[in-house]
Parts: sequence; structure tokens; C-alpha cells
Amino acid sequence: MTGSEADAEGQILGRINEMIRQEKDLREQLAEQVIDESTEHARLARLEVELDRCWDLLRQRKARVAAGQDPDKASVRTAAEVEDYLS
Repeated sequence: MTGSEADAEGQILGRINEMIRQEKDLREQLAEQVIDESTEHARLARLEVELDRCWDLLRQRKARVAAGQDPDKASVRTAAEVEDYLS
């Protein structure tokens, strides 16, 4: 893995970690009754989709490296593409 590949993956992982922190914050806000359950669910649903998209991008990059291709050619897929894999 080159330095730029590691940097790009580090940025993606940083974004993932930030969203995980946001999930934790939402759960704490619900527990403390700062937000209601419907607000928490709506925000969590959006975060889960974005997390799925980040994980997908990371998998694409790793697959491209394994295939000897340029990982920078991987692209963020739409939420519909990522969420409908199993459909």
C-alpha cells in the first residue's frame, strides 16, 4: 500500500469513526431525553446508510488493490446501490 492509498483509507476510516461517535451521541441523547425516539431513529437511519457507503468504498478500494488496479478509481456508490445489494 502506498502512502496515498493509506491516506485515502485513513480518511475513510476517520469518517467511519466519526459516524460511530455520532451514533453513540444519539443513543446518549435519547437516554437523557434530549431527543425523542423518532428523531433518534431517523438520524440513525441516515448514519447507517452513510456508514454502509463508506464501508462499501473501503471494500472497493481493497478489491482494486488486490486486483492490481488503481484504488483511486473506486467511487462512492449511491445509497440505493449500496442498500439494495441483497434485494
